[in-house]
Amino acid sequence: MFFDHVRIPDTFLEASEADGDVLGLSREGRPVRGCVLGRGPNRATLVAGAHADEPAGPTTLRALVRAIGADAGAFRPLLDEWTLTVIPHVNPDGEARNATWRAEWPDCEAYMRDVVRERPGEDIEFGYPDLREENRIVAEALRAAGPVSVHASLHGMGFSDGAMLLIEKNWAYRTEALQTAFASAASRHGLRLHDHNRKGEKGFFRIAAGFTTTPEGEAMRTYFRSHAQPETAMLFRDSSMEYVRSLGGDPLSIVTELPLFLVEGPSRPEHPDAYLAFREVLPEIRLHLTAGRTARDLWEPFGLVPVPVPTAVNMHLATIGAALDQGYPKNH
Repeated sequence: MFFDHVRIPDTFLEASEADGDVLGLSREGRPVRGCVLGRGPNRATLVAGAHADEPAGPTTLRALVRAIGADAGAFRPLLDEWTLTVIPHVNPDGEARNATWRAEWPDCEAYMRDVVRERPGEDIEFGYPDLREENRIVAEALRAAGPVSVHASLHGMGFSDGAMLLIEKNWAYRTEALQTAFASAASRHGLRLHDHNRKGEKGFFRIAAGFTTTPEGEAMRTYFRSHAQPETAMLFRDSSMEYVRSLGGDPLSIVTELPLFLVEGPSRPEHPDAYLAFREVLPEIRLHLTAGRTARDLWEPFGLVPVPVPTAVNMHLATIGAALDQGYPKNH
């Protein structure tokens, strides 16, 4: 396996110079780092952190970059076959705003009280190519890498009853091997698959249990226009997946969605009952915590078990490896 030599961290990794060269500075002057690894004939782009309350993806890419930097020879099959453009965190300003709860991980109340997520108009994932300075920096790196065979944008969910993988619609029904690998990795780590049929809302079309299509900027714009929110609709540009496809070729684009906390309780095919019930009560929980009151009695019935960082990193690496196999299958 390509990633057997990655040292799996026990905690979320913070930014360092080991994450690559400075590609540019964020809106608030923080470095956006990235690197090109390998000289193989096949190209892939790996990015994370667009939503900065999802730290497992950046931790995964930082661990990968640092492992290759420490011992490139151990990754020779990967580096001979692929040229990887890796940007471990595209949103360093957002990462800084979420530092408080990360320091208290895995305290669920701290997360619910202090988490910060960008609103429409600030969302880097839906800001390509030039909504924010960060988008311009990353778009330039993606242009230099393209056209690519594989693009992975690593994401997460604060709460879910399992793992989910989003697959770009042009590849939805030719990724059987990738889907099997993702489901197997989830099972090995004791995770079920999050099966929520959103019936096309915001571009999420169900492929199979645990798999949906990636959302698109136009689908987001259509959703908010249909809900009489034209101003919000105009805040969405294209996603990184759409932007990579615009650069040519036939890239396999994926988005990982791994939870920070597992919601325990019943679930039916296409309808995760416990998760949906928790989502209804979450605003009330946050109101209590913001006011300095406890809300433990509201969330304890749902369990909210933290997903260990090594589990999330291993899941991300397994998914990237399977995507590389699927996007350009070769034996290794």
